[in-house]
Amino acid sequence: MGPIELTITDKLREQLSPDVLQVTNESYMHSVPEGSESHFKVVVVSDLFAGKRPVQRHQTIYGLLADELRGPVHALALHTYTVAEWSSNQAGAPASPDCLGGGKAKS
Repeated sequence: MGPIELTITDKLREQLSPDVLQVTNESYMHSVPEGSESHFKVVVVSDLFAGKRPVQRHQTIYGLLADELRGPVHALALHTYTVAEWSSNQAGAPASPDCLGGGKAKS
């Protein structure tokens, strides 16, 4: 786990007290230098999301990670659930699509 991934994990754990937290560095799937920490998939399950629309949930996370988003983090794939939503969602969070930009584009 790199320093940016660790920072994201620590901030979300501290501020949201999630039941489930998965932070995955998906930078390797994109046209970035090896070892980059620029693209992340984040799954957060917290009852703090109860009564909030998806956009409000995402805004909460963007606010918590504002420094990272101004710096090294280029993209966040956010999957936010309440405990009840997560329990009824047997498939879990969707898989991230393949990157088709830059040098990773398929011909």
